[in-house]
Amino acid sequence: MNWITGMQNAINYIEEHITENLDYNNIAAHSFSSSWHFQRVFSILCGFTVGEYIRNRRLSLAGDELAGGDVKIIDVALKYGYESPDSFAKAFQRFHGFLPSQAKNNKSKLKHCSRLVIDISMKGGNFMSYKIENKPEQTLVGFKRRFAGTPDDDRRNQQENDFYCSTRVNQFILTGMANDGEMHYNIVNNINDEGYDFYIAYHINKEDTDNLEEVLGEDAKRFERINLPAGNYLVCRTENCEWPSMVIEKLRQQAATVWLPESGYELDQRPEVAVYHWYYKEGDAVTNSSRYAEVWLPVVKK
Repeated sequence: MNWITGMQNAINYIEEHITENLDYNNIAAHSFSSSWHFQRVFSILCGFTVGEYIRNRRLSLAGDELAGGDVKIIDVALKYGYESPDSFAKAFQRFHGFLPSQAKNNKSKLKHCSRLVIDISMKGGNFMSYKIENKPEQTLVGFKRRFAGTPDDDRRNQQENDFYCSTRVNQFILTGMANDGEMHYNIVNNINDEGYDFYIAYHINKEDTDNLEEVLGEDAKRFERINLPAGNYLVCRTENCEWPSMVIEKLRQQAATVWLPESGYELDQRPEVAVYHWYYKEGDAVTNSSRYAEVWLPVVKK
């Protein structure tokens, strides 16, 4: 079955059972993939989680019902999965901007989340190479922040920029200890409907990694050891360019929507990694135009 057809089957299942208790495993089964793979590809494609889509569709439909008919708020709340009028009112106000009781008077201002239809149109291939690589277990050293949203939405860029700007000292310390100070890692882990952990990390030698507290003293509290489990990764590489950080998100989407569906692999519940190769020395044989980045997407055989 075509993977787009599988994704659309899962979305159709959501729509047909929108007022019922939806289980992610049952939804994913209609796409003929694992729950984790379905949720990650859905997020990469749409920029929001499956849970957000279900919640927004329910609140959109609830608004239409309240504005268009003589229905009780409690009945609509229960129909769309809210246990009390109070919890429904809070969610409704966050989504629409006003209370359910005001829906009829604000009919024209109701926010609408339309039903999803998957329509992919990809042109050309903009990354130079990709391969399946079995990587050994690795331990990096870094620091994290919990981001809101998904790794694939519009909020990420601002959160990432703020994180980098506010942690210059941490970056300076680890750059000085790194095996290659012109290379660093971004790691995304613990993804759920509430957000995800985002790490800035570096590869330092094993002795310093094992003895971080002794090497850094009090500054060791700034950092943590980050374990990357062994396993297969789809490794994709950007073209050489001055700012690979500007093209890496498109690379991720291409990998997930163009290469992965025909590969016999699906996404696995391990950390996702981006590796940036920066060359800061102007005038050397290696210049800024030689920079590039790699995306490591954790995969397993279907």
